[in-house]
Amino acid sequence: MATIRREGSARWQGAGKDGKGMLTTPSGTLRDTPYSFHTRFEDGQGTNPEELIAAAHAGCFSMALAFQLTGAGHPPQELATTAKLSMEKEEGGWKIAAIVLQLRARVPGIERAKFEELAQAAKAGCPVSKVLKAEITLEAVLEG
Repeated sequence: MATIRREGSARWQGAGKDGKGMLTTPSGTLRDTPYSFHTRFEDGQGTNPEELIAAAHAGCFSMALAFQLTGAGHPPQELATTAKLSMEKEEGGWKIAAIVLQLRARVPGIERAKFEELAQAAKAGCPVSKVLKAEITLEAVLEG
């Protein structure tokens, strides 16, 4: 069995609300990218773990669907996915409560039922979907 390993790192300095952190990935995509309480719970400048999870989920799902569609003989022209992540405060802290995948797709020659079947399979089979314990829903729009 093949194993792929990926990593990312975080460095945090200071107290929770007033502290600051930096996120880095070996690929260089993130290089000491700032994050803080303000970027996570307000609209501060920088990133936060939840938007990175949302971006990862959108990317994973889009690629999984491209493989599903291509395997069914309908390679897509374009798949544009936005993952909208919701966090809720509960006793003891915050949780990722839900993610809505919003997809706009251009796939020549595919019937709506087949498109929806493959989109649902991609949502269920994408590794990021599998790792998240949030409710994951999909809103798929076939364009064109």
